[in-house]
Amino acid sequence: MEQNKEKKWFAIYTKPRWEKKVNARLIEKGIESWCPVQKKQSIWSDRKKIIEDPLFKSYVFVHISDSEKIDVLNTNGVVQFLHYLRRPAVIRDEEIELIRSYLLEKNVILTVERLNHFEENNKVVIRKGVFMDIEGTVIKGGNKKIYVRLESLDQLLIVEFPAEHVAHKTV
Repeated sequence: MEQNKEKKWFAIYTKPRWEKKVNARLIEKGIESWCPVQKKQSIWSDRKKIIEDPLFKSYVFVHISDSEKIDVLNTNGVVQFLHYLRRPAVIRDEEIELIRSYLLEKNVILTVERLNHFEENNKVVIRKGVFMDIEGTVIKGGNKKIYVRLESLDQLLIVEFPAEHVAHKTV
């Protein structure tokens, strides 16, 4: 049997809304799998219900060795591995542990935003740097950098930010 130190965390892309099904199927196969979920209230026209909602839409994490990759890909609902530089992207153990620890915190709601979802006129909050906690409006969006209008001192200041330093403003 292979040693645990040879195993690495990978993200797999699933069919839309199949995260929990894929996670269950992988576990049935004996593959270490994790679909991070958080409880949230879902409201229908006739009732309210607490549901476990996947944190990352269409993604599940697997802790596997290279020899288990084919088993993962042959699981119903799995589309492919998430790739970085044309190879399956390895997720660091520390990143997995950080997500797990945040999910254990009481009264913490995690929101995952894809970097390219900052569209013009979206209200955002700066999360890092000199302008931390300042609100602004996106004037130009992109995958890596966005341009945010910060209105202060009755002046218009346009600052270019890396997308990971900005979050959508919650109401």
